[in-house]
Amino acid sequence: MAARSEAARPRGFTIVEVAVALFLLALLFGTVFIPLESQVENRKIEDTGRLLRDAREALLGYAVAKGYFPCPADAASGGREAAGTDHVTGRCPRQHGFLPGAELGFRASDAQGYAVDGWGTSANRIRYAVTDQSAGPPGNTHAFTRVNGMRAAGIAALGDPALSLFHVCASGKGVAAGKSCGGAPTLVSTAPVVVWSAGGNATSGGASVDEAQNPNPNGGSEDRIFVMRVPSSVAGNEFDDIVRWIPMPVLVARMFAAGQLP
Repeated sequence: MAARSEAARPRGFTIVEVAVALFLLALLFGTVFIPLESQVENRKIEDTGRLLRDAREALLGYAVAKGYFPCPADAASGGREAAGTDHVTGRCPRQHGFLPGAELGFRASDAQGYAVDGWGTSANRIRYAVTDQSAGPPGNTHAFTRVNGMRAAGIAALGDPALSLFHVCASGKGVAAGKSCGGAPTLVSTAPVVVWSAGGNATSGGASVDEAQNPNPNGGSEDRIFVMRVPSSVAGNEFDDIVRWIPMPVLVARMFAAGQLP
């Protein structure tokens, strides 16, 4: 009777069996969680690409309507052009700053009026730079932010391939600091406007030689050189910035069609 009772009693799990079960569960959750995390990150990258395209369109629309580009916002301007902006002279308080989302009526803006990228934090405000270079006849300074500055420059000057505005390079290695891509591959050298996202590592990245060319929450050089290349998470070589610009032919075509260029 005692033997039958002992046989009928439910047998508990051994420590080894529990350990094996936990290991299998960990493997199962790992295979599910990693792809899900990648999907979320990829969605943020895709959303950011779309938002930067929208930002370019908003800037082109502004230029077509007014004949010049807006000046960047700063940390105190609430998503509008920085205080001290003067479109009569074309002088912007700064050439590198934030996309003036409130100024442009940009829909993807935070409560303070700053446009934000797919990660959506305060460190992920969309950044914006507009050139302060001259174009066309002598004296046509700040041509891209001054009333009638682009009209005065004319189509021939704006379309001149020798025009040196913002340079976007495929690497930060070998650039001629503040001048050109130097020994690095050149993607474009005539961009009047650049918009960019500091990516998912906005609060902790920016240390690599490539990210350091793009102003971000951790610094970066504020000159005419930018870098756009394939992403990398390798320590010391990290790069997840997303950089876009307005091609000069697109700007000229839009301005001409709107009657802003003769």
